[in-house]
Amino acid sequence: MVTRIILIGVAVATGLAACGGSPGAAPDDGRLEVVAGFYPLAYAAARIGGDAVIVRNLTPPGAEPHDFELSPGDVEAVRSADLVLHLGQGFQPALEDAVEAVTGKAVDLLDGVDVRGRDPHVWLDPTLYARLAERIGAELGREQAAGSLAAGLRALDAELEQGLADCDRRTIVTSHEAFAYLAARYRLVQVAVTGLSPEAEPAPRDLERTVDEVRASGATTVYVEPLASRRIAETVAREADVGVAVLNPLEGLTEDELAGGADYFSIMRENLAALREGLGCR
Repeated sequence: MVTRIILIGVAVATGLAACGGSPGAAPDDGRLEVVAGFYPLAYAAARIGGDAVIVRNLTPPGAEPHDFELSPGDVEAVRSADLVLHLGQGFQPALEDAVEAVTGKAVDLLDGVDVRGRDPHVWLDPTLYARLAERIGAELGREQAAGSLAAGLRALDAELEQGLADCDRRTIVTSHEAFAYLAARYRLVQVAVTGLSPEAEPAPRDLERTVDEVRASGATTVYVEPLASRRIAETVAREADVGVAVLNPLEGLTEDELAGGADYFSIMRENLAALREGLGCR
């Protein structure tokens, strides 16, 4: 019997069709099936697996993965999958609970990674994302394809390193504390309006402190996210008299972005352009 691996509901620029609906909708044609918690894991597995896998992403396009709740069908898909790819550290608590009942194999891709506190956003450092890709390749038995993706990620890292090397400012003000790995990799300083949860509501005193910190840093931009509320970040920008721009934490892509062919690489290059403008890079 052919081993199957499920990755739930993603359309990525790899020639694989997005598959919605229940896990039983997948054709029994010998391809592998995998369940992945959210976009970066689904994207990597699709790129690495190619035509040998059926790829679905558990978090729907345009949804925030942090507070995603599993439907009964999702729970059954996780339980019956041969391979579930996820991140621990409380990033998706409902999925972490569900993998306790898997009949196949569940892989926490944060295992063995030097995690900053409880911050799971390791994919925003392309070199760490390359390590995740290589581990996914090992799980799928497609080490060569994983090596190709990892090489592309390390080339992207060089682009970011060069693009952010010579800037007037080094402080990035972000709407939530998602960019610590990116900041550490490229010698930036992150000032976050809220904590690790994008929906956290800072106390008025904390908000005032953040406004003062933005003013003192000389920052010209507060970076907001496409999938999270902009209200608090825009309040800080208004009080500090600075501009607003988008910095995408790549926790998920919208349906329009997927339909337009956007992927991890294109969004990271958009992030680089936004950072270069906001930081005054040459």
